[in-house]
Amino acid sequence: MKKTVLFMLALAAGFSACRPGTGGHSSNADSTASNVFHAYTLRFADAALKQWPDFATGAGYHAYDTVLVIPGKAQQAADLDFVKAQLDSLASYDTTKLDANNLTDYYLIRNQLQSTKWEISTQKSFEWDPGTYNVSGTFATLLNEHYAPLDQRLQSFYVRLANVPAYYEAAKTLVNNPAPELQSLAIDQNLGGLSIFEKDLADSLHQSTLPDSLQKNILARAKTAAAAIRGYADWLKALKPAQPRSFRLGKALYEQKFQYNIQSTFTAAQIYDAAVARKQYLHGEMAKISRQLWPRYFGQQPMPADSLELIGRMIDTLSTVHVKPEDFQHAISEEIPRLEAFIKEKNLLYLDASKPLVVRKEPAYMAGVAGASISAPGPFDKNGNTYFNVGSLAGWPKEKAESYLREYNQYILQILCIHEAIPGHYTQLVYSNQSPSLIKSLLGNGAMVEGWAVYTEQMMLENGFGNNAPEMWLMWYKWHLRTVCNTILDYSVHVNNMSREDALHLLTKEAFQQQAEAEGKWKRVSVTSVQLTSYFTGYKEIINLREALQARQGKDFNLKAFHEQFLSYGSAPVKYIREQMLK
Repeated sequence: MKKTVLFMLALAAGFSACRPGTGGHSSNADSTASNVFHAYTLRFADAALKQWPDFATGAGYHAYDTVLVIPGKAQQAADLDFVKAQLDSLASYDTTKLDANNLTDYYLIRNQLQSTKWEISTQKSFEWDPGTYNVSGTFATLLNEHYAPLDQRLQSFYVRLANVPAYYEAAKTLVNNPAPELQSLAIDQNLGGLSIFEKDLADSLHQSTLPDSLQKNILARAKTAAAAIRGYADWLKALKPAQPRSFRLGKALYEQKFQYNIQSTFTAAQIYDAAVARKQYLHGEMAKISRQLWPRYFGQQPMPADSLELIGRMIDTLSTVHVKPEDFQHAISEEIPRLEAFIKEKNLLYLDASKPLVVRKEPAYMAGVAGASISAPGPFDKNGNTYFNVGSLAGWPKEKAESYLREYNQYILQILCIHEAIPGHYTQLVYSNQSPSLIKSLLGNGAMVEGWAVYTEQMMLENGFGNNAPEMWLMWYKWHLRTVCNTILDYSVHVNNMSREDALHLLTKEAFQQQAEAEGKWKRVSVTSVQLTSYFTGYKEIINLREALQARQGKDFNLKAFHEQFLSYGSAPVKYIREQMLK
C-alpha cells in the first residue's frame, strides 16, 4: 500500500530544522504561507517520485522499484502533463510571503520542471544520445544496496525484468541520427552492465532462500533481458547515419542548458571569461614557485626562458613519484583516515564518524567517463553505503598506466581524495542528506556540489595540509588548472568548435596534463556538456561568498562556522545560499 506522503511527513518531522521558518526570512515572510507551501513540497516530492521511479530508487525510496517505464511519446506526454500541472500549482503561491528556505525550494522545483520541459521540447537528447537508454544502474542498486532483505530485492528485480525487452524495442524507435561518440559510449556501457543480469544475479540467487522454481524463472527472465541489451547494442553497432549529428551542443542550447543545470548568477560566456583570466593568474603563480624550486631539483642546469616550459619541466619531475598500478586503490583507502585526522586537528568542520565510506573498483556500467567518483545514498537511505568508485588500471598497457599514474602522483592523489571524499563530495553529501529540506536533497545543485569539492582543496592547503610545501602548492595549482580548463574546454568545444588537436594542446601544454588524462577528458567532453563547467562556477561563487563574509565580519569570521552554516542549506545553488548567509 502506498504511504509515500505519510512517510515523508514523518521523515520531515524528524528534522527539527525542517519546520518552516527555521532558516532566514524574507521581510514579508508569513509562517502560515510557508507552512502551506512546505506541505506542497512534500506532495510534489511524492508525485515526482511516482512519475520518475528510477529517480525514486536512486534517491533511496523503494516503493517503485518494480516499475520500469517504457520510453516513448506516451511517456513524454505524461511528463509534460505532470510539468504543466505542477507549474500551475507553483503559480498559486505568493513568493513574497515565503521564508528563505521555502523560497529556495520554490526556485528548485520550478527549475526542475522547466528543465524537464526544455529537455523534452527543445534539447531532445533522447533522439541523439543512445546512452539515454540503459537499465543497468537501477538493477545494480536492487542487487547491491542492502535496504531490504535479499529475497525481497530479488523479487523486485524479477518483476522489473519483465519490461526490459519492450524498453529496448521502444528505444530503437526513438533514437534518430545519433552522435557517433555517444553511440559508441552507449554500446560500451550497456554491454558493461551485462554482468548484473548474469554473474552478479546468479551469485545473489545462490545466497538467497527463494524457491528453486522461482530462481529458475528469474534466471530465464534475466536471460531474455540480457538478450535485449545485446540486441540493442548490436542494433547500435549496425546503425550508420548518413549525416550523423555532431556531439557539439551549439551556443543557444549550451547557454540554455547552463542556466538550467548550473543555476548561476553568471552566464556561460561570463564564466568562460572568468576561467580564462584565472588560467592566466595560475600560470603566473606557478612560474614563481617553479623558479623557486628549480635549483633544488635541477642544480646548475639552465632555467628555461619560456615560463610554460619551466612549469612543465618542474611538474614532470615532481610527477615521477607515484604508486604502482596495482596499489592505486589501496593508496586511496589509506589516505582517508589521514584527511579525517587533519580536519579534526585543525577544527575545520564536524565529521560524522557513523557514515560509512567504501572504496571500491568502479563498476563496469559506470566506466568510461570519470576515473574516480562518489556514489552516495539518497535522503531515504541515510544508512546506505557511500562508495568511492576508483577506476581500475588492470589490463592497461604499461605506457598508458604510467601516464595515468604520473597524472595522479603522490601529490595529486592526496588532492583527489580531498575532492572526492573528505572534506569534499563525501562530507558534503552526508550534510545534504541531513538537510532541513527534502527538496534540496532530491534536487541537489551540481555546481554547488562540485564547487564545494574544489573549494575544499584550496581550503585544506590554506590551513597547512601538505606542510605548506611549495611542491604541494605547485601541484595543486596544476590540479586546479584542470578545474579551470574544464570550463574553458567545455565551452570552447561545444560553442566555439574547438578541434581535438587544439583541445589536447590546451590540456597538455597549458594545463600540464598527461596524454592519457587529456585523451580521457576529450572523450568526456565529447559525451557530456555543461557539467564540466560546474566545478569552476561553484568554486568561484563559494570563494566570492567567503570573501564577502570575511569583509563583513572581520576578526569575528570563523571558518568552521562558515563551513557548517554553508553546508546546512543542503545542495542548493550557491546564489540562494549566498542570499541567506548575507542577510
